[in-house]
Amino acid sequence: MDATATDARTGTRTEALTGPPAVRRKRGRPRDPEADGRILAAASALILLRGFDSMTVDEVASNAGVGKATVYRRWARKEDLAVAAMEQLYRDEMPTPDTGSLRGDLVEAFRATLVFANSPAGGDYLRTLVRESMRDERMAALYREASRRAAESAEQVFERAWTRGELRPDVPVEAAVRLLTGLVVMATVMRTPPPTIADLDALVDLVMVGVSA
Repeated sequence: MDATATDARTGTRTEALTGPPAVRRKRGRPRDPEADGRILAAASALILLRGFDSMTVDEVASNAGVGKATVYRRWARKEDLAVAAMEQLYRDEMPTPDTGSLRGDLVEAFRATLVFANSPAGGDYLRTLVRESMRDERMAALYREASRRAAESAEQVFERAWTRGELRPDVPVEAAVRLLTGLVVMATVMRTPPPTIADLDALVDLVMVGVSA
């Protein structure tokens, strides 16, 4: 390829400058890697404070320090954002333990659940869950989805126990997973105090008697 150019006025041929094409930079600010966490935290805080219906994407965006478009790029619907926020709340407050034994896992899982249930945020969440689920089937479906995904994480505890030979093969895992949450939710409905850390060993023993191989 001829890498020369001719001056139109003088007729002088000179070597043209050649090289790789210039790279065009993308416009806009780079994606904030911490935005997701701030958005989910803002959404869960508003749900706990006022419930799903009163949570607005505008307020979530404002509290998270992002634009509304940033929220919608990540979650197309308000419902999707709410489920993700509740899932994150579960993961933060009640991570799935892996101590190497069924009893050890149950102690840690029950401890986290009881601490959460007896905390201001946990109490707010349980009251909001019960109130809105009884009022609106759409809300009930929303909370069921968030709870279902959290239950799937808890089921890992029993699956590992079964692999280690600690669990009877006929144990109804779903019922075992829902034992403690059922007690906590019932206490919320009846407006009585939920079980506390003082009840931890008794609750774990109750499950172990029913499921151990």
